[in-house]
Amino acid sequence: MADPKGFLKTSREVASRRPVEERVQDWKEVYPGSAGRALLPIITEQAGRCMDCGIPFCHNGCPLGNIIPEWNDLVWRDDWEGASERLHATNNFPEFTGRLCPAPCETACVLGINQPAVTIKNVEVTIADKAWDAGYVRPQPPEWLSGRTVAVIGSGPAGLAAAQQLTRAGHTVAVYERADKVGGLMRYGIPEFKMEKQYLDRRIDQMRREGTVFRAGVDVGGTLTGEQLRQRYDAVVLAIGATVPRDLAIPGRELGGIHQAMEFLPQANRTAVGESVEGQIMATGKDVVIIGGGDTGADCLGTSIRQGARSVTQLEIMPQPTEERPAGQPWPTYPMLFRVSSAHEEGGERVYSVSTQEFLGDEDGNVRALRLVEVRFEAGKLVEIEGTEREIPAQLVLFAMGFLGPEKPGLVEQLGVDLDERGNVVRDLSYMSSVPGVFVAGDAGRGQSLIVWAIAEGRAAAAAVDTFLTGSTTLPAPIKPTERPLVV
Repeated sequence: MADPKGFLKTSREVASRRPVEERVQDWKEVYPGSAGRALLPIITEQAGRCMDCGIPFCHNGCPLGNIIPEWNDLVWRDDWEGASERLHATNNFPEFTGRLCPAPCETACVLGINQPAVTIKNVEVTIADKAWDAGYVRPQPPEWLSGRTVAVIGSGPAGLAAAQQLTRAGHTVAVYERADKVGGLMRYGIPEFKMEKQYLDRRIDQMRREGTVFRAGVDVGGTLTGEQLRQRYDAVVLAIGATVPRDLAIPGRELGGIHQAMEFLPQANRTAVGESVEGQIMATGKDVVIIGGGDTGADCLGTSIRQGARSVTQLEIMPQPTEERPAGQPWPTYPMLFRVSSAHEEGGERVYSVSTQEFLGDEDGNVRALRLVEVRFEAGKLVEIEGTEREIPAQLVLFAMGFLGPEKPGLVEQLGVDLDERGNVVRDLSYMSSVPGVFVAGDAGRGQSLIVWAIAEGRAAAAAVDTFLTGSTTLPAPIKPTERPLVV
C-alpha cells in the first residue's frame, strides 16, 4: 500500500494548465512542458492517496485491466522504473491514454464513493513521460522469428497495439495506413494542444526498432486488394476504425461552409505542424457553430478559437448534464456529468436541448445562419417546444455527431466479411471475422468507442492471432469482444 493515511490527509489536486491567453496563441500542449512534467511536483502525494482496496474496482473500470494500485505504490516509493514496468505490462501506450482517455478508472475508484477519486490518469501520464525521459522505455525486439506474416490495416491505437504485440511475439508484421503518415486519428484527428505528435512519433520509432514495418500512403482495397492481402499474409487484422460520419439531412445541407469535423480537424492538424494545405477550411473571423457536444466538438472548439473565430457555439440535443453523479448512475458506473475540457475553458458557448431545423444561406450559396428550436424528452421521445424557434449566425458549421461504423466500399466488401445490424464487422470470441484468418479489433468491430478500448482490443486480438498462427500464445488478452466492465 502507498501512504496508509494519504487519502485522509491529502486532497485531490491536478496539474495547472497554461494561462488561456497564452495557450490560445499556439498549438502546443495546454500543460507547461508536458502533462507529466507539469504534474511531477504533486504526483507522489497524489499517488499516495490510493487506498490499495481489497477489491480495486479501478481494475474493472479500465478495459486494459491496468494494475493501478501497484504503480501508485511504486510512485509513492519513488520507484519510477518499477512503476513504468507495471504500467507497460498492461498498456502499450500509456502516454496516449494518459492524455486522451476520459479515465473511467477514476469514476470506479473506491475512494470516489464519498471523496474525490485518486488522480489515476495524472499518475499514469507522469509515469509514462518520466519513463521516456529517464530512458526506461526501450525497443523490445523478439528473440526469434516465427516465419509467419501478419498485415495490420489501420495505424490507430488498436492497429498499433496489435502490431506491437505480434511483432514482440516473433511474427513479421506490416502496418498499412492510407494517409501519408502513420497514426490514424491520433495524428490527424487529435489536435496538438491535446497531444503533441512528438509523443506519437517516438512510439512509432520504438516499434520500427522492434521490427514492425510501416507502409503509409497505401490504399488497401484500392491499389492493394483484399484478395492480394490474403495471398501475401498468413493473417490479417482489420483495425480500420469507424470512420463513416453521421450527417444531418435537413433543408440547406447543400450550402457552402458546412463540413464534417474530420474534414476540418485534419487540415488544422497538418498546418499546426508546419504542413501546407491548399484550400484549407478556416474559422478565422467567422461565427462557428459546432453540432455535437462531445470530445470531437470540443476539439473543433479549441481549434476554431486558435484560428481566430469571431464566435463559437457548440450545440447539443441532450439536456445539460448535472455536475453531481445522477442517482440512476451510481458508483462504480461511468456517469454522464457536466465536464469542462481545456477547450471549454478557452471560450465559446455551449447550448443544450436544441435541435437544428434548417440551414439558411446567403446570395452566394453559403451558410449564413441556423434555425434552432428547443426540445425536451417526453415519454422517451424528442419533442419540439412550440414558440422557441430562433436563428443564430453561422458562416462555418461543423458536424461532430459521431460515427456510424467502418467504410464498406473497398476492403470490407472485397474481403466479404459479415456485418452486424449496426454496420460493424462481426467477430467471434477470438476476434476473428466470418472469414478465416481475418481478425477485427477496435472501432471497426466494436463501434465508435474510447482509445483505451481500442488498445485493449488490439492487445486481445494479437493474442488471438498468435494462437491462430502457432496453436498457443503467451500474449495477454485483457478482454473478450462481448465483455463490458461497469463503465460505458
